[in-house]
Amino acid sequence: MGDAKVQAHAGLYKIGSLATLTFQNVVTILLIRYTKTLPGEVFISSTVVVLMEVFKLFASLFMLLLHHRSLSLWWKDIHEEIIRKPVETLKTAVPAFIYTFQNNLTFVAISNLDAATFQVVSQIKILTTAIFSVAMLRRQLGGIQWAALLILFIGVAVVQLDQQSPQTSLKAVQHIQSPFLGLSAILVSSLMSGFAGVYFEKILKGSELSLWLRNVQLSMYAIPMGLLTCFLADGDTVRTKGFLFGYTPLVWAVVFLQGFGGLVVAMVVKYADNILKGFATSFAIVFSALASVYIFAFEIHGLFVAGSALVIVSIFMYGYVPKTKASTVMVKRVEKPAEFTKNESQVPLLDDDELKE
Repeated sequence: MGDAKVQAHAGLYKIGSLATLTFQNVVTILLIRYTKTLPGEVFISSTVVVLMEVFKLFASLFMLLLHHRSLSLWWKDIHEEIIRKPVETLKTAVPAFIYTFQNNLTFVAISNLDAATFQVVSQIKILTTAIFSVAMLRRQLGGIQWAALLILFIGVAVVQLDQQSPQTSLKAVQHIQSPFLGLSAILVSSLMSGFAGVYFEKILKGSELSLWLRNVQLSMYAIPMGLLTCFLADGDTVRTKGFLFGYTPLVWAVVFLQGFGGLVVAMVVKYADNILKGFATSFAIVFSALASVYIFAFEIHGLFVAGSALVIVSIFMYGYVPKTKASTVMVKRVEKPAEFTKNESQVPLLDDDELKE
């Protein structure tokens, strides 16, 4: 019964974290879109990344304190697992550095590609995540699941393509410097995204360290790297206008949601996996686009309907579990009326070894 309860709780955490991530993504996307429609000067986006990591750090420290319910135990855990184990802590520097470098590549790609091309090609991270999951975690994917991932990639790309207006694409084309550089940047960014996500999943599931301590370690490296990126990319703007330039209550809400989303992503990686995370965020893209029809009067076109249908089909395909030999054997063993009529105690029961065959 103990194992059954553990599995039940793990299942609830898995479903709950995926549902929460989907909801968080939808709300965040809609809120960011709304802030862009408001009059006034826009905030510096790189500062949001830094403040998001600061929020994650303090939130993780607080959750760790709630877990221990003792300030002394809380500090002991931090001292033993972070301060006294610098090599273990250094492991989280890898995804932190990759995420920072990936963000810079994304800016390069956006500057050198039109919006439609960027949105479509960036969805390759769905496939690179699956490839790294198989290579690094020895995860087994069947033919149906690979087909589902390919359909998901196409579906999300089509939905994103539908949301790009001709005016937006034309405006972006006028600023293209090097399409080859842009494509190279987004392809490398997608590879790094897949690797970093699976690497974090590996270290998260491969040790006894708590989820909150791992988040603390990650934020410890992500904050200084985020600050470095901020001042390299927007240093002049920050110096002249200030770090919190353009911040309103809605922008602070975006910071909170993004930071909260980072915590939820860690929970999804811990209790589910990166591939399912991709499905959750993809569904959120579709749902947020649908909600934008009612909130921002967006128009639905054939591309959106087709892309959404592909995303939904891919979700069902990925979750499809074909009948196993064990279930077939059990059906055959049960359907023996003669043995039931003679003596119910003589009915052969399948033990665990037989079920594994």
